[in-house]
Amino acid sequence: MDAGGEIELRRLSDALWEIPREGGMRVPGRVYATESMLAQVRSEGGLAQVRNVAHLPGIVRYSLAMPDIHWGYGFPIGGVAATDPREGGVVSPGGVGYDINCGVRTMTTTLATADVGDKLERMVQALFHFIPTGVGSSGAIAKVSNKTLEEVMREGARWAVAQGYGSEADLAHTEEQGCLAGADPHMVGERARERGREQLGTLGSGNHFVEIDTVEEIFDERAAEEFDLRRGQIVLQIHTGSRGFGHQVCDDYLKVMARAVRRHGIDLPDRQLACAPVESEEGRQYLGAMACAANYAWANRQTIMALAERALLSALGVSPRDLGLRLLYDVCHNIAKLEDHEVEGRLRRLCVHRKGATRAYPPVHAPNPWRVGQPVLIPGDMGSESFICVGQPASLAATFGSTCHGAGRVMSRREATRRFHGRDLIGELRERGILVMAKERATVAEEMTGAYKDVSEVVEVVHAAGLSLKVARLRPLAVIKG
Repeated sequence: MDAGGEIELRRLSDALWEIPREGGMRVPGRVYATESMLAQVRSEGGLAQVRNVAHLPGIVRYSLAMPDIHWGYGFPIGGVAATDPREGGVVSPGGVGYDINCGVRTMTTTLATADVGDKLERMVQALFHFIPTGVGSSGAIAKVSNKTLEEVMREGARWAVAQGYGSEADLAHTEEQGCLAGADPHMVGERARERGREQLGTLGSGNHFVEIDTVEEIFDERAAEEFDLRRGQIVLQIHTGSRGFGHQVCDDYLKVMARAVRRHGIDLPDRQLACAPVESEEGRQYLGAMACAANYAWANRQTIMALAERALLSALGVSPRDLGLRLLYDVCHNIAKLEDHEVEGRLRRLCVHRKGATRAYPPVHAPNPWRVGQPVLIPGDMGSESFICVGQPASLAATFGSTCHGAGRVMSRREATRRFHGRDLIGELRERGILVMAKERATVAEEMTGAYKDVSEVVEVVHAAGLSLKVARLRPLAVIKG
């Protein structure tokens, strides 16, 4: 029994379930999950949230949840919903989340695991030294002026490249080329600006990380060749977002949307779904501010990538050519974007919310340039494997071009801290061959393997459903956290 009462589920396939439309639901709900995953989702209220999202004005086709679903603010994390602005479709900050454009950036190198050897500890220490981490950490970039911050809001990763953080080639390998259209700095409040001026080029805390991995297994040789992946190769992952800047934008607009719901006469089953029509004044304001935060996040990850390269060059004493650090792809998983999707044989411009869900476009589908399909980056927790997958045509037909974004929590941060209290978690990970440097030991407890679902099981669901197919499995060697 969940918070919304017993919810009927109809099994459509081995790992796809439907919540039938009833009451005020405008569409059915659909959940990608194994039967064993559903008990946890049901008990914490995730299914009720899928059902609640189905009440949103203008929602199209389904309220969706990926197999990493868990309870979130308004929308479940792992939730996907598309609304049609021409039919009164809304945008909801709860469908994006507080960490706007939290995302993953994966980089390949020319190094093999054997090349690292006893240098791994030095590499981790250098990453920790070069990349500011932790709650409220100040950026590697000096506190930026308001004028510079507005440039970041408008230009995203392109701003960072212009400052010498990376190259033009990185932009082609970043979702939206690292800049979401429609950013309007006038829609961003002073408190968000204050936070943004100090945190550019910082990793943050929580589940954010920089990780050194080795490619442990290849599943799809053709895709791996196009992605420049090979067994035994050293790759890096960065997971972070828009920091306090995006959090403040979300907080500010939740208040705006609470008023908008009353003004537009929108009836919702949960006040956390506060929203406004996409084409309303409030809707346009939020999308303008959200795009600013999304661009800040892309600039942030672009900057951290450059800092990571400098750290590794310093630690290894090699040239940039010998390191060969190259951006594979950067994908976001907390965003709402206007995209064209075919629905019932007609191309429609929709507002697609992905909250804890990743875009997974198929081969040669604009704006995806990859012949095999868009790279999909799915990290596990710091003690488990991660996956690189590739988008497939089925995702467009079934999920508005979306797939899962990670393992998904099964334990709150507070419960994880209580459960793992007193253990030498960093020592335990070292014994398993994973070096960890963290600013706060509590962060390590919050992010331990037991706090998350089995990422391999989550990935297997979307692989079997044909949303995104497995290309490579990564094994962690070292990680830095806040």
